[in-house]
Order: sequence, then C-alpha cells, then structure tokens
Amino acid sequence: MATLYLVSTPIGNLEDLSPRAAGVLRSVSRILAEDTRRSRILADRVGSEAALVSVHEHNERARASRIVSWLDQGENLALVTDAGTPLVSDPGARVVDAVVAAGHVVTPIPGPSAPLAALVASGLPAERFTFLGFPARRGRARQADLTRIARSAETTVLFESPQRLVRLLEDLESACGAERRICVAREVTKVHEEFVRGSVAEALGHYREHAPRGEVTVVVGPSDAARDAQASVAHARALAADRLRAGARPSAVAREVAERHGLARNLAYRIVHDLQDSATDE
Repeated sequence: MATLYLVSTPIGNLEDLSPRAAGVLRSVSRILAEDTRRSRILADRVGSEAALVSVHEHNERARASRIVSWLDQGENLALVTDAGTPLVSDPGARVVDAVVAAGHVVTPIPGPSAPLAALVASGLPAERFTFLGFPARRGRARQADLTRIARSAETTVLFESPQRLVRLLEDLESACGAERRICVAREVTKVHEEFVRGSVAEALGHYREHAPRGEVTVVVGPSDAARDAQASVAHARALAADRLRAGARPSAVAREVAERHGLARNLAYRIVHDLQDSATDE
C-alpha cells in the first residue's frame, strides 16, 4: 500500500536532517512542499529527483483529492513544510485527513521541531506543556489566549513574529505579572541562536533595547498558583482514595479532604464522587 510520509526538516541547520528523512526524500516520487523553491534546496542536497508539488494554505483543500489519487496509483509521497515538523502551525492537516479517510498509510519521520527545541532549552518545566501556535492578534480571541497563559498550570509555548514580540511581552506582563518566568528563543539552531531567560519584565527590557530579528519562539512558565492548586487537588484525590478503600463513608471522606487541603466543599464531594464512579466502572 502506498504511503504518505510526514518528513520533519531542519529549522535552520541543514545538518539536522536525519539519514532516514534523507532516504525517504530520495525514495518518493513526489515531495509535497509548502514552498517548492526552499524545498528544492533540501532535495538537491540529499540527491532527491522527486518532483516537487506546492501544497500550502491556499491550495491544500484543492490538492487533497489529487494527492489521494497519486497514492491510489501506488506512488509514495513525502509532505514537508518550510522548516520543522509538518502540520505544527503549518499546512497539511487537510491532506492527512483525506489520506487517512482514503485508507492509505501515513507515517511520520520525526525530526526538528522549533517548539520542542525551545522548550527543552528554556530552563522551564517541560514534563507538561501546551503549544498555542501564533496568538490571536486582537480582540476577545487575544484576551482569551492571554488569560489561558496566565492561568495555566503548565508551561506554554507559542510563536510570534519579531515585529510583534515587544507587544506580546507587554501583554504578557499585564496578564501574567512582571515576574512570570519566560524564555524567548530566537533563531534556534542557526548561527545567531539566542535564548533570553528570566522574567517577563527582563525579556521586555532586553527587546525594547535590542530589536529582535528572525524566527521567535516564546516559552512562558506556569502559574505558581495554578500549579499549587493542581498539586493540592492531586493530594486530595490520593487521600480520598485511601479513605474510601479503608471503608470510610463518602460524606466523611469529603469533609476530611476539604478540611485538610483547604478545598471548597463542593470540589471535595466531586472528587469523592468521581472516585466512586471510577470504582463502579471498574
């Protein structure tokens, strides 16, 4: 059966292309590319003679049926973006959906990813995180993004253009507070790679004096208050589970959980009821 390969490509340093990715690009009959001019450089570098076909946000829906027909005819295809992992804030979702619906194989070829590279080098918690892509530029949608970041118990990763970075940092300072931990990763894997780590206020001061250039990824640390609340609920749940296993009455368990962990009584009862429902399902 024909296969659509989702090939991750370098985000700056061409040496980051994996041998497996290079082999796939050489083996397929066509490379579906966001920008064929940029992808031609990569194809030539690995010695691929595959035909390049443009697939971008403006023609993706129209291309999908044609791509499925190529797979129907037994052609293996590779989907690439300009840089990084396909579909991550880049085109490709409609193509993959159509290919899956048609019953063909979709195989990822993992590799470079700007959000992950920035996250792991940020110095911020990486065990749980949320990726938001580019934040909304204005209105209620932007305020919703900022509120979500401000209240998050997890690290948040997002993209921003260098021209809008200072405005984003100003908005984050208002929403999250000046001392919220942050890392601005710029030009990751490239010659002028830069990581500015510290508080939102420190990053804002830096970029007000030094106009940013190139690709920017912003990593915002979690809200300490949200993390503390999340930890308190986790401990409360563990206590309730122990008490229920020991045979205590649910109402008594809920009262104890609320008192020991400072939780609202209705939240404590909900924890107990959820545990009871889980036990019943099992």
